[in-house]
Amino acid sequence: MTVPTSITVDTSPITAAAAGDDLDPLWRSIVTESRSRQNDIHLPISYAFAERLCSAHPEADALVVRVAILLHDTGWARVDQDRIISEGFAGDWRRADVRFEHERHGCDIAREVLPPLGYDDEFIARVTAIIDGHDTRQESYSIEDTLVRDADRLWRFTATGIALASSWFGSTPAAYCRRLRVEIVPELLTEAAMQMALAELDRAEVLLKVEQLS
Repeated sequence: MTVPTSITVDTSPITAAAAGDDLDPLWRSIVTESRSRQNDIHLPISYAFAERLCSAHPEADALVVRVAILLHDTGWARVDQDRIISEGFAGDWRRADVRFEHERHGCDIAREVLPPLGYDDEFIARVTAIIDGHDTRQESYSIEDTLVRDADRLWRFTATGIALASSWFGSTPAAYCRRLRVEIVPELLTEAAMQMALAELDRAEVLLKVEQLS
């Protein structure tokens, strides 16, 4: 069942505030981890979507969502980099060992970087429960888990996400856009995410001349 919202959803092109972020110290703690698998692009865009989803779902603990999405893919930095594309984006990629590995490493990184910044054990446990399984577990355990899962997918609908992901999957942008509509839209768990995804994809398809370059 898709999670509804009674709040008007912002479907304008995704942006972020120019002002400083209260999580800037956490961002600075994962600079090294951000250099793997274009996480320095994926994480900020997914984070912006997560903040927008939190606005649509004020019942969620926004800090848990924001910290979890910020850290969720940092574990890619600790797996064999050659296996990321060869295993993580080929064949039965959703069940690839490398995807389980990056989740475990992501939990380890969260446990390393969060305590020095003042986060307590209970909070860290909530964050790692989301990171552990965000790619490989089918069910969502909480509204926070749900919003992180949707934010992780939403970046793919931007022109930037399409450009990167289509190259990872060895696909054309047009073919990847079709895949987004057929495979990824049905995976979204919230009404807000579906609205954002379709609006972003409509814009991206026009920008990337998908009809002409199919």
